[in-house]
Amino acid sequence: MKIIATNRRARHDYELKEKFEAGLVLTGSEVKSIKAGHIALKGSYISIRNNEAYLVKAHVSPYKQASNLAEYNPEADRKLLLHKKELLKIIESGTAEHLSVVPTAIGLVRGRVKLEIALARGKKLHDKRETKKRQSMLKDARLDGGNK
Repeated sequence: MKIIATNRRARHDYELKEKFEAGLVLTGSEVKSIKAGHIALKGSYISIRNNEAYLVKAHVSPYKQASNLAEYNPEADRKLLLHKKELLKIIESGTAEHLSVVPTAIGLVRGRVKLEIALARGKKLHDKRETKKRQSMLKDARLDGGNK
């Protein structure tokens, strides 16, 4: 997948368990805008309604050359296209194991826009501190290794 945008906050706030790749129901102007990189996943999440998954609060800026700019809603809910088995697994894990479903990245696969989503468990404050400490130690080790 050629990554267009990532949700860096998801890796900070959640412990990612299992990842899935989903298609999106989009209009032509939204596809052109996303391919140009005009999308923000910050603050977005996946909502399950009537056994269907939706991407909520993802901001897709309007495409400048589009003719329907007046009635365009940049934060509209967008339906995700998943296989039935994947969707059932996501719904089951969300209820049984108390996992959230978060968007982690959006990109292109053979010219099609795909969204990477993950089953995730929210991190506690001490987990976030521990992760930051581990990353800092790895960074220091890399810097020390280069100076020798």
